Amino acid sequence: MPRPKYALTAYDPDAEYDDNWALCADAENLFGDPPAPPRGTYELIGCAPGGELDKALARARADGSAPLGLLTLEILDKNGGRVEEWSLADVRVLGDRPCARDLSLRDITVEAREPLHNPFDYPQCPPLSPGYRLLGAEDEPWGSCRDLAHVPDGRPDLVEPPVRLLGCAPRGALRTALDAGEEDLGHAKLVRLDTAGHAVQTAVEGELVAWIPSARGRGLVDLALEPWSDRPPTAAEQVWELWDGGRPTEPGLWARCTTEGRHHWLTTALGRHEAHRPDAEPGGTYHLDGRHIVDEPGFFCALGEAVNGPGGYFGWGLDALADCLCGRRGARRPFTLVWHDAEVARTCLGLVPRTDHRPWTFEELLAFLVDEGIDVRLA
Repeated sequence: MPRPKYALTAYDPDAEYDDNWALCADAENLFGDPPAPPRGTYELIGCAPGGELDKALARARADGSAPLGLLTLEILDKNGGRVEEWSLADVRVLGDRPCARDLSLRDITVEAREPLHNPFDYPQCPPLSPGYRLLGAEDEPWGSCRDLAHVPDGRPDLVEPPVRLLGCAPRGALRTALDAGEEDLGHAKLVRLDTAGHAVQTAVEGELVAWIPSARGRGLVDLALEPWSDRPPTAAEQVWELWDGGRPTEPGLWARCTTEGRHHWLTTALGRHEAHRPDAEPGGTYHLDGRHIVDEPGFFCALGEAVNGPGGYFGWGLDALADCLCGRRGARRPFTLVWHDAEVARTCLGLVPRTDHRPWTFEELLAFLVDEGIDVRLA
């Protein structure tokens, strides 16, 4: 059997990686990037438009449609107080008509997408609520509406194929279930292995739904796994290849990855962090290699490496970094951080146009570190 890339284990959050059901030579249909948030059509019912919404509506009447940007619906209680916010991004106003409930108001049709950070799928007003207060990107007032309706587009949901696990050597409970001809093969998780057979990261979790004899060798089977967890992004494949020999010993390998790959590098580094290793003594000095910090995840990849060596982890966002500074992640404040080639980050960070959340700028990251008691020296 060729070197297995994956191990299949029983789905048990507390199970050890080496308590496996099968070693698998490879997998198909494993990686999958989430689709871009779809654009939908919405009706702002019983709307009294104001501000930029009113101006965009006038342009839409003249030109057929008009861009508006981010629109926030502030959900109101029965007394007109704020309950929660829900947003539509990249809004384009398509038109309007008189509201059937109140001819002094308008029903406004817009096209937009739902940002990923919305707190729930659809905004629900509490009983006796007057509806929503409409706000712009800087909380400027854009009027109000009494209700919101999502106009279905009639498109069917995309169905993803199951993950195919190829050349699997079953053992334990899975071997017993296959020999007995059982239809229920159980719930499992798939784990990526390095060349030494050690776990790199959990890839996906789901239900085993079918099997066939494998063309890859006598006694081997190909299994079909229906995921219930998100599939790893395509960028994970490159990250896992860079970790194929175990935790990296060469610095800067993360710089070969795209921005999405660097995000995944951070989750891999977190999973492989030695939680019980004692922290270094406070007051030390760490050197941050800034040559490749051209995006926000690159900063955290470089910081993890500066503190804990190649493949090290020291936060993947500012909240996580603040937790790391309290200890048990390799270092505790206070310490000195020498940021080499800082001009790269000063030039590159925070330049992505704001859609949902703008990345942190160099100045903002620097201010955060200083506020947290880190002595930052730019080199």
